[in-house]
Amino acid sequence: MDYLGKKVLVAGAAGFIGTNLAARLATLGARLRLTIHDKPLQMAFPEAEVLKLDLRSAEDCASAVEGIDYVFICSAHTSGAAVIRTTPLAHITPNVLINTLVLDAAHRAGVSKLCFISTGAIYPDTGTRPVAETEAMNGDPHDVYFAAGWMKRYAEILCRTYSEKIASPMRTVVVRPSNIYGPYDKFDFAVSHVTAALLRRVVERHTPFEVWGTGSDIRDLIYIDDFIDGLIGAFATNLPYLAVNICAGRGHSVRQVLQTLLEVDGFSDADVRFDPSQPSTIPARLMDGGLARTLFGFEPKVPLADGLRRTIAWYRSRQIL
Repeated sequence: MDYLGKKVLVAGAAGFIGTNLAARLATLGARLRLTIHDKPLQMAFPEAEVLKLDLRSAEDCASAVEGIDYVFICSAHTSGAAVIRTTPLAHITPNVLINTLVLDAAHRAGVSKLCFISTGAIYPDTGTRPVAETEAMNGDPHDVYFAAGWMKRYAEILCRTYSEKIASPMRTVVVRPSNIYGPYDKFDFAVSHVTAALLRRVVERHTPFEVWGTGSDIRDLIYIDDFIDGLIGAFATNLPYLAVNICAGRGHSVRQVLQTLLEVDGFSDADVRFDPSQPSTIPARLMDGGLARTLFGFEPKVPLADGLRRTIAWYRSRQIL
């Protein structure tokens, strides 16, 4: 897909995915419009138009999409395991408003194509079997993700509606990432996901080194550069509607991730203590990457150790301590 000279909106450009996506689109020649809300951009984009907007407002959404060719909805209210378990409704209202109003505004503005960043939390529990795209609506999401999973499912249904069920359709792409990690992630312990939290503790040499849960939870981890490759590949397809997993295609336990972090950063004497009383989410979530491989040849390139090493180097360079 040719982005040269195209007007592209990245909604939520101060976040993890938004920052990395905007950086990639800039290299592809896109004319960027970036929205921020309560946080500043993490990276400088001198040529971009930056708008401070509240995407829970229909008026602000209309301003965001005016004159835009392509939209990427990266804006979302997210957090870690503790918030998901203790206040599961915290994500619902703001995200429903953002997703619904941006989609409506984009369609009204004549946007050519829109991408929505969904989540693997929409899927039912399949244990250690990788879950495929066709299973998205097979029963409820895992109970831990019940509210957030159905919220994302609703947004996916809206995307399909705009693409297939109305007289003047708008092409949409739904991307379902596995667990992404890498530079510009959230490293605040109050809201970070497990990989970022472990990485920060390794860099800071926490002693004792406390880990929530038993360490047996299994996740599919994909490095941010690989994820952006997959996202760009999915957006380039010619289908009127597409929902696709972008994942690494293999699982690692929290213990394995921690051991890899300790090895690549030389923290050989860590006093690791697992705390099963602290919140985790689900025992396993693995995703099937076959559709992305078949449709647009996506294959992740960055091994876990290499991706963690790169992220540690970036984290230290930023002195986010």
